[in-house]
Amino acid sequence: MASELDRNRQRVKQLLEKPGNGKCVDCGAADPEWASYTLGVFVCHSCSGLHRNIAQISKVKSLLLDPWSSSELEFIASVGNNAAKAKYEQSIPAFFYQPTYKDCLLLRDQWIRAKYERKEFMCAERQEAYSSGYREGFLWKRGRDNGQYLNRKFILSESEGVLKYFNKHDAREPKAIMKINSVNATFQPAKIGTPHGLQITYLKDNSTRNIFVYHEDGKEMVDWFNGIRAARLHYLQVAFPGALDSELLPNLTRNYIKEGYMEKTGPKHTEGFKKRWFTMDDRRLMYFKDPLDAYARGEVFIGSKENSYTVVPGLPPNIQGYHWQFGVTIVTPDRKFLFACENEQDQKDWIAAFQIVINRPMLPQEYAVEAYFKHKP
Repeated sequence: MASELDRNRQRVKQLLEKPGNGKCVDCGAADPEWASYTLGVFVCHSCSGLHRNIAQISKVKSLLLDPWSSSELEFIASVGNNAAKAKYEQSIPAFFYQPTYKDCLLLRDQWIRAKYERKEFMCAERQEAYSSGYREGFLWKRGRDNGQYLNRKFILSESEGVLKYFNKHDAREPKAIMKINSVNATFQPAKIGTPHGLQITYLKDNSTRNIFVYHEDGKEMVDWFNGIRAARLHYLQVAFPGALDSELLPNLTRNYIKEGYMEKTGPKHTEGFKKRWFTMDDRRLMYFKDPLDAYARGEVFIGSKENSYTVVPGLPPNIQGYHWQFGVTIVTPDRKFLFACENEQDQKDWIAAFQIVINRPMLPQEYAVEAYFKHKP
């Protein structure tokens, strides 16, 4: 018996070395240790748990800990990750977000369900829900002042280029109109406190506004997310007619470069440091009193090193009023911004995040944003 076990173990090892099988078929994580013996694919531990949600379609076992029969191994050998991708990922819309192992569980769960349960990407007819260019429905939206979630009607219109919501079900005028050209959506389950929590941001008078929404149905929330991405792609295709889709896709939605608490002081550096929640979004560093605030208390533009922006660890001498010991100084052409982090790791992470942005050359449209920040009242 041991010899058959050993033979099967050896066979598993060989199968993992075949092209495509060395990464999770669903999220791309390296060295998958699980496999679905009904779909014939190799998956990571995290995605194996999501496959259990569709047990009628996918049955998973550990490659190392569970016994495998020869027939199960033969079936997996006959399929494998590359063949399964060719079958289940034939026609994915360009805008559809394909999650990686870094993304939240909801995005990965819905990706797996879309592929194997709903078979959405085996033929284009199954996809109209999020690609129609128009979407209407109710989402729970966090109230700006009291933090209560209230049911609000949302309309996404690609032809009008807007996402809007209404405070009352029969209201004729929307409470807010968000232009698709500045809308961003990012899943924030930890921050919002629900696994389906989505943060939507948009620019109003060139300042960032946040709204926080969720829906009990995870599919509904991911459909809204992909609907926003579809509308953004349409807007960018019209705005940049010569661009390839592959150039536009990274700009449909974005996750924040970094978020977290730091302390900050004012422009004169004489007042005490206050603890604030910071969000690094592209070249905008914003700070909030509370992570779920609708408006930033302030925004700082972070340019590139060619334009005399630098970040240095520590604070200038003679600075007082900070409680946290790990300083970060951002030097801009006009002034220095001083921050303090709670520990050394936070300090290193923030400096690395600022460095990413500073090392990136500025785009032509970013000069206009920089000019706006300089002349902000």
